[in-house]
Amino acid sequence: MNSPTIGVSVSQLPPLVEPATELTVDEVRRYSRHLIIPDVGMDGQKRLKNAKVLCVGAGGLGSPALMYLAAAGVGTLGIVEFDTVDESNLQRQIIHGQSDIGRSKAESARDSVKEINPYTKVVLHEERLEADNVMEIFGQYDLIVDGTDNFATRYLVNDACVLLNKPYIWGSIYRFDGQASVFWSEHGPCYRCLYPEPPPPGMVPSCAEGGVLGVLCASIGSIQVNEAIKLLMGIGEPLVGRLMIYDALEMTYRTVKVRKDPECAVCGKNPTVTELIDYEAFCGVVSEEAQEAALGSTITPRRLKEWLDAGENIDLIDVREPGEYEIVRIPGSRLIPKNEFLMGRALEELPQDKRIVLNCKTGVRSAEVLAVLKSAGFADAVHVGGGVIGWVNQIEPEKPVY
Repeated sequence: MNSPTIGVSVSQLPPLVEPATELTVDEVRRYSRHLIIPDVGMDGQKRLKNAKVLCVGAGGLGSPALMYLAAAGVGTLGIVEFDTVDESNLQRQIIHGQSDIGRSKAESARDSVKEINPYTKVVLHEERLEADNVMEIFGQYDLIVDGTDNFATRYLVNDACVLLNKPYIWGSIYRFDGQASVFWSEHGPCYRCLYPEPPPPGMVPSCAEGGVLGVLCASIGSIQVNEAIKLLMGIGEPLVGRLMIYDALEMTYRTVKVRKDPECAVCGKNPTVTELIDYEAFCGVVSEEAQEAALGSTITPRRLKEWLDAGENIDLIDVREPGEYEIVRIPGSRLIPKNEFLMGRALEELPQDKRIVLNCKTGVRSAEVLAVLKSAGFADAVHVGGGVIGWVNQIEPEKPVY
């Protein structure tokens, strides 16, 4: 990925929406602490009331974003979410509770929003955001808040916003680190200006693989809401042309100025992306090498169980990280993290007289390592499709998953 380039920050932008006609007596009471701020006042609060904001995702970033947008008085909140609440979500996705486990995240989030502010209208889009529906959904809103956690959807959100000329507020979290920015191609760079191409498949682990400090979601999510309020009201200097970087361990914030790339594929002078593309293929969720290696070399958890019970001559290797290995593992497996294979160090300690069987959490990382082994001459190596999660679901359901 290219490094961000230095540019000139933008000045204050005009308000994104017109003010509503009036505030009711009840609304004046509710928003009184906003109304006495000179930069907000009645005019600013009326703009929030008239605003339509869409949150993509009701997860880690979407939770605080939706809650604070509702509390601030945004009149219409849209929620794009197709997943259900899982117990592992509750460590960071604070819009959901214990009683919501198994429920639709969109419905759970709607109920929490209505409890916070009954004056906010909530519109649910309980579907996966894809190229064939994104333009119709985004077209209904003034502003997009991106709370996604995968590269394919990030590029989809960016390109749709550029084509529709809509601003969107981006956030990213991983372990103790967070980033945020405002992308608006009419006034500054877009996401592709900062990251022209996605990282190679498997190079950047997801939060499900690498973890995230729960409270980091609130830190970045609240920054996203702060930027939304500024854009809607037309106050302050938004993060257009600036990337905010937060380190929770060191407790530091810093900003890097980012300029618009004149050669950007979607917002540059001569764009090559003039319509939505296949973003899964663009981001290559699994590399071609891994897909090829896995063909004919993937076994099921049940087949692995048969091999273990029969005492087959195998070396079962878990390629996850140590923290994941401590949570749950397949009996008889030993840990060699994926990076050890990518660096070549692990190849020296592999036995030549045993069949190598790889596993990870779901089968993605083990497929990447399998490609490395195949190229190194381990022709009979295989990996476990579905990984540890598949093993627990099919063989040892009493064990935890994460």
